[in-house]
Amino acid sequence: MNFFVDAMAKGGEFMYPILLAAIFALAIAFERLYYVMFRANINGTAFMAQVQKLIMANNIDRAIKLCNAEPNAALPRVLKAGLTRANRSEVEIQNAVDEAVLEVFPLLNNRTGYLPMLANVATLTGLLGTIQGLIVAFKAVATASAESKQTLLAAGISTAMYTTAGGLVVAIPTLVLHSIIAARTTKIMDDVDQFALKTVNLLGARRRGTLKDDGTAANG
Repeated sequence: MNFFVDAMAKGGEFMYPILLAAIFALAIAFERLYYVMFRANINGTAFMAQVQKLIMANNIDRAIKLCNAEPNAALPRVLKAGLTRANRSEVEIQNAVDEAVLEVFPLLNNRTGYLPMLANVATLTGLLGTIQGLIVAFKAVATASAESKQTLLAAGISTAMYTTAGGLVVAIPTLVLHSIIAARTTKIMDDVDQFALKTVNLLGARRRGTLKDDGTAANG
């Protein structure tokens, strides 16, 4: 804590926007991590296996109830859109799924794009502080009296080093967290794309009466 207070004092005014960027970055990162790790996430392969068995058993109502049991997860929300239109045409099923995807994907990516922006803001603000500190240091060397030169030089160097360090301390973890969130989001989106298409195909084959025991459509 003492180091933090010392850094804020010696780093100068540029430490405050860096601190503000850190607060916003942490708030966004942890909210997004919670959302994509716990709320929107589900074991897509296992869930799809259950849905497929229910479709093959012609138990669409049970499949819908299974989706309702996970109302916040992305995949069940998309599959439910198709299942609720299981007795309609394939075009209507596909349109319903596509509409659900367009609703779900923005929720998955919501606010994530701010993280690299905040990392850049912290880094560039630290760079500005570094430049300001160097200006103070060079000015001290050039114009300050012998008595004050050492004090001003030390203050300028402290400002430069603390703001550089502060910007990087905020930027590096923010970029790491962004990468983790983006990877998890991409995994969820890939599962949605894959299993939504599979569900549409299953429902289409069911409607045509060409659904085989292994979950594929018979030819013809």
